[in-house]
Amino acid sequence: MKVIMDERGKKYLLPEDREFHSDLGIIKKEQMERATIGDVLITHLDKEFKVIKPNVNDFIDLMDRRCAILYQKDIATVLARTGLGSGDRVVDAGTGAAASALNFGNIVGPKGHVTSYEIREDFAEVAKKNVKNFGLDNIEIKNKDIKEGIEEEELDLIFLDLPKPFEILEDVLDSLKLGGWLSIYAPYIQQAEISYNICKKLGFSNIDIVENLERGIEVRPQGVRPKTRMLGHTGYLVFARKL
Repeated sequence: MKVIMDERGKKYLLPEDREFHSDLGIIKKEQMERATIGDVLITHLDKEFKVIKPNVNDFIDLMDRRCAILYQKDIATVLARTGLGSGDRVVDAGTGAAASALNFGNIVGPKGHVTSYEIREDFAEVAKKNVKNFGLDNIEIKNKDIKEGIEEEELDLIFLDLPKPFEILEDVLDSLKLGGWLSIYAPYIQQAEISYNICKKLGFSNIDIVENLERGIEVRPQGVRPKTRMLGHTGYLVFARKL
């Protein structure tokens, strides 16, 4: 898989079976077939496109979504707070377009494994296509309701992006290994509060609720200041550990 980037910095997935068309011109199929990472492709309007190797963020920006996905600020916190690493085993529920699963699969590497549960068949098919196109073979998409039971055991992380995650927390506790983490994405504080209280009742440790607010910095010739607009509330993150 390759990505091309135009003179404006806009990126596109490189099609493999047809010409590429944009407002900056046409790139012939033969040009794309011969292209390697680092090449510069010239359109019929004499505009340049650079061929780059996409990382997981590039791919997620361009992939088929059909639903909302987690922001980088939230998925980054999950990765950092849980200490997810090479060789770890993950269950992800509420796959959507597989943005979270792709991040997990990218981190755990070929020695690790990610199983993602998605109840909707249409979303599951999109997720499978995205995983295949990115080229990871350590992710399995299951078109199944996780409430029917978590089949995997001795997990390092279970990540839930569900309307009522608190309904399966007993199963989560049983499926985690000692030292494993539960993480929940909850758009509403009531979901986070109920999950927190049930985690406490079940005997989880290190229970916490966090919210990330991201504000960029504007750099101008006349000075540097915070941007007027910021990436505010997206969701609450609940963390709990089996110890």
